[in-house]
Amino acid sequence: MKFTKMHGAGNDYIYVNGFEEKIKDRSAFSVKVSDRHFGIGSDGLIVIDPSDKADFKMDMYNADGSQGKMCGNGIRCVAKFVYDNKMTDKDEVAIETLSGIKYIKLKIEGDKAVAATVNMGNPILKAEEIPTKFEGDTVVSQKLSIGENDYSVTCVSMGNPHCILYVDDVKTLNLEKIGPDFENHPMFPERINTEFIHIVSPTEMDMRVWERGSGETLACGTGACAAVVASVLNGCCERDKEIKVNLLGGTLFIKWTQSGEVYMTGPAQTVCTGEIDE
Repeated sequence: MKFTKMHGAGNDYIYVNGFEEKIKDRSAFSVKVSDRHFGIGSDGLIVIDPSDKADFKMDMYNADGSQGKMCGNGIRCVAKFVYDNKMTDKDEVAIETLSGIKYIKLKIEGDKAVAATVNMGNPILKAEEIPTKFEGDTVVSQKLSIGENDYSVTCVSMGNPHCILYVDDVKTLNLEKIGPDFENHPMFPERINTEFIHIVSPTEMDMRVWERGSGETLACGTGACAAVVASVLNGCCERDKEIKVNLLGGTLFIKWTQSGEVYMTGPAQTVCTGEIDE
């Protein structure tokens, strides 16, 4: 089976052309290829399928085999994949996800796509729709207790659920220890992605992320979007301003517009191509 390994700001996935390749069990295959010692090594698997609603469909799986609804870094790479492999000649593509259709504008250099801007749609702020079990309509600066510690958290969905909290220094965090406590907290019925944020200025932040099903990753596009939305809600950043989000794997630029949509701009890169037995 042919595959391509790609990453957006270090958030890496194995990409398979679903038009040509057939995978019997995509969940199990994701676990296999994601293993960084016995597989190829990635944060998960993304299959590009035909769509009757958009130009293409993205079917994504996390490293633990669970199905993901949306990945901001992954969808930029899907757009690059279909353009670079001449599956489309358009520099604007519509991609169907489990979180709806997303629209991507590619930046082309030579005959290759190198970056993309994605209209990520409107954030979901209603507590029960994220979903969380917090009382009240929204979750903005609410208390979350883990063991003997209380955290002030804000929750946002960008098609997948995110919990955002603010810290003095992201570098010193032991995410392997505290990440699972947030991911599996009973307040989050579908588990949750958690973003740890340090505000550098009103237009810049540092971020580390613990993703449900994958653990710490070098970047998370939907997480960066959720972090900017949360920071606007908490008065740390301004709406309609492009915010620089520094992640372990690179930089993303996020803007939450007055009209409601969140736009994300970032890189998309191919690492290698190859073949693997299913």
